[in-house]
Amino acid sequence: MREYPGLRRRGFLAAASGVGALALVGCGSSDNDSGSDAGSANDGKPRRGGRLRAAFAGGGASETLDPHLANLFADVARAKALFDKLADYGDDLSAQPRLASGWEPNAGLDRWNVTLRKADFHDGKPVTAEDVLFSYRRIADPEKAFRAKASLEPIDLKASRAVDERTVEFVLKRPTAEFPNVLAAFGAYIVPDATSDADFDKKPVGSGPFRFVSFAPGRSAVFRRNEAYWDGAPHLDELEFVVANEESARVNALLGGQVEYAHELNPTTARAHEGKGQIEIVRLRNSAMQAFAMKTDRPPFDDKRVREAFFLIADRQELIDGALSGAGVVGNDLFGKGYEYYADGLPQREQDLDRARSLLKKAGAEKLKVTLDTSAVAAGFTEAAGIFRDQAAKAGVTVEVKMGSKDSYWADILDSGTLCCYRSGAMPIESHISQRLLTDSTTNATKWHHKDFDALYHQAQSTKDEKDRAAVFDRMQRRLYAEGGFLVWGFADWIIGTARTVKGVERTAPANSLDWARFDKVWLA
Repeated sequence: MREYPGLRRRGFLAAASGVGALALVGCGSSDNDSGSDAGSANDGKPRRGGRLRAAFAGGGASETLDPHLANLFADVARAKALFDKLADYGDDLSAQPRLASGWEPNAGLDRWNVTLRKADFHDGKPVTAEDVLFSYRRIADPEKAFRAKASLEPIDLKASRAVDERTVEFVLKRPTAEFPNVLAAFGAYIVPDATSDADFDKKPVGSGPFRFVSFAPGRSAVFRRNEAYWDGAPHLDELEFVVANEESARVNALLGGQVEYAHELNPTTARAHEGKGQIEIVRLRNSAMQAFAMKTDRPPFDDKRVREAFFLIADRQELIDGALSGAGVVGNDLFGKGYEYYADGLPQREQDLDRARSLLKKAGAEKLKVTLDTSAVAAGFTEAAGIFRDQAAKAGVTVEVKMGSKDSYWADILDSGTLCCYRSGAMPIESHISQRLLTDSTTNATKWHHKDFDALYHQAQSTKDEKDRAAVFDRMQRRLYAEGGFLVWGFADWIIGTARTVKGVERTAPANSLDWARFDKVWLA
């Protein structure tokens, strides 16, 4: 690999401490790139050839290409370049077929036949039903800590079987109408049968659009076009992921021409460069829910009047403008704006301090004092806490902002405290409910425990007709809107910067969805 000294001067550091300046391999597209097709850079049509270098924040020397261990955005972007899932999430977070060409449930919604499309792994072997079962059983291994394990919980993997080479019968523990969401779950990638743990970092074999070339944990990964990809060969000859943990390093590398794609820019950077012509700014709308989580099982938020008062204290546009520099849209105390099943018929909640004060008085909480846990763990958290503190003061509520550790914040706020800053990336509304709002949900940050609400969720999962199922989800969201514990004040844009030569970047896909980081559809003009 060739080292670029300019990266050291610009502070473009690798993730692991002690690692020197980031080593990059090769450079961007030119008309003389090997394998490039003739084509105009100005005609708007995809052209073939070149290497795209994409800068992400990484995980240091412990990074792996094991797709079942994907956790950071960099991990997921690398995984989806090398591997496929049976399904993935569309722009509205509904499940879309990928390696699965289709699925069909039985009448009871507790058995699903999933048909695989004709696809090959990078070693030329076909993707089979046994590969699918091996992958899911590996993820579900109780001795492993794979993130998708909880998502696969509805499947009885011992009873599930390969009907034939390209058909899997999944036996479920209970009716699950939204089972395709399981197939699209974060980290549920398909790998060849009998793949060992050590294989992933030596020479990973997937069925994805790019093939493995090299990998230096905490520094870079290089992949090459898979000409035999079932969804059409990528336009790029090669794709390189480079690690730059600091946002300033990613921006400087992009401005200096050392990368062509910089992931996760902050709103201030976007505003400084948008429309100036040097780089392109791409905003992925509705990518991250921004909220305050109130614990509903303890004072003062065990009184729904207090929760409603807090809904009415929030000036959502002020929070968007101040905490996100305007890079987002206001929320309405529900997760998933723009996603499938979202209850968009409810009136937009506005600040009403008089009504908030009245509710607090009725609840005997006129001079309420609460602690708001926050941290610099996520962009805008500390700013949002300060803004909301000032808003609450106008309603007679004293909010004490408490700074928490970046390293342990998410674990700390799950069970402790009463009010905290909260954020979530994109996922189906059904998954948000099942993971965070049921009595036995493992990440129930609002401690929303209601058996009748649980029953509605199970009713939705037992309802085959999509229109009827949507009506149940609507009913659940109306309940949350009225008395839930998430004060959802906004949805942040996810911001990406690209060189002007980069074309084909999808602009409507939230982060975590199929078309986010979809490098097989990108080209260099």
